[in-house]
Amino acid sequence: MPKAPQFIGRLHLTSTWLGLLLCGLQGLGLSLAAHADAAQPETEIFHFATVGDSRADPKNASLSPQDKRWVQATPVLARILREVNQSHAQALVFNGDMVMGYTPDATQLEREYAFWRGMVAVTLEAGTYVLPVPGNHEVQMPVKQADGASKKLAQANLENAWRDNMGDLILDVPRWQKLTGQTVAHFEVDNSPAQGQNSVSTSQRQLSYSFDAGPIHFAVINTDPVGGDSQAPSTWLQNDLNQAQARGMKHLFVFGHKMAFTYQPPSQAPRGSEGLDEYPALAETFWQVIESHGATYFCGHEHIQHASQPKLAQGGHAWQVIVGSGGSPFAAGVVNEKNPQDRDYAWADVRVYSSGRVHVEIWGFDEHLGPTHRLQAWDI
Repeated sequence: MPKAPQFIGRLHLTSTWLGLLLCGLQGLGLSLAAHADAAQPETEIFHFATVGDSRADPKNASLSPQDKRWVQATPVLARILREVNQSHAQALVFNGDMVMGYTPDATQLEREYAFWRGMVAVTLEAGTYVLPVPGNHEVQMPVKQADGASKKLAQANLENAWRDNMGDLILDVPRWQKLTGQTVAHFEVDNSPAQGQNSVSTSQRQLSYSFDAGPIHFAVINTDPVGGDSQAPSTWLQNDLNQAQARGMKHLFVFGHKMAFTYQPPSQAPRGSEGLDEYPALAETFWQVIESHGATYFCGHEHIQHASQPKLAQGGHAWQVIVGSGGSPFAAGVVNEKNPQDRDYAWADVRVYSSGRVHVEIWGFDEHLGPTHRLQAWDI
């Protein structure tokens, strides 16, 4: 992957030449001090990657016997983990749906968690911290309704299973600091959405959480709390980002599983709303929190990679970056010339620089596991 921009070459001047340079600059009404910032190299202060949705579909006849048991897209996930680590990312934020779940068999669920944890253990040992985000496949279960229909609803016992299997990563402060080189501040495990806020009815400890790392604020949200499926904890997030900005945090990154706004692949007929926009007014409230703080929202759920500024036409500038492309069955059945990358496995690579610039690149490979390419890049 491309390295951070560097200034090449050195300036060697005698005192005579330096004097002539100063005189020349002063003659133009300039000074070396005025150009001091421009002469400073831009340095990378933090580098992280993010992706989600590696669980497989148990109905997929092409799964290997191993992956039928673990219900994992092993070849894709293993490759993404390897390439993220090879890029020397300090952290990988995994945006949910790392297990298939949806089973009353607690042993099977534990087996799926154990397999995923075994895979990311290599990433941790190689030097990249893995930060987990809960997805609907971790916390929901299909529940039969009175009319006979099935509806996916978050369950308290599954929130507990999440804490049992992921709690040691939320947050192992000594290990984070050892692997990333960044000091953690303002992490409090009980700083989570209160019961009664935004339809939350259970403890959200280790499901929604936040912390500072240098000048960067990380906020993770559970988008399927018990009692508030497909709803973001907007009240908690508003207060959390307010406090982060008051502390002087320069970069605010929010991670959740469900996208605020569903992407409609141009190659096929529109689908219904599948993210937080299942409840349009609540999705707008959440997005106003993101916009008003100049935050960036990374998410998954939709099995595709797609970056957009959802409110650009209305004067908004915040980015929604969907990277639910970690191995789960593609959301797009086909592709066309408008977006030929709708069936690529992909992840986001994010680098924060001392200048304040944030550079995002999407890296990925096609469904046939061809060569890895940079799919797109931009600055925030």
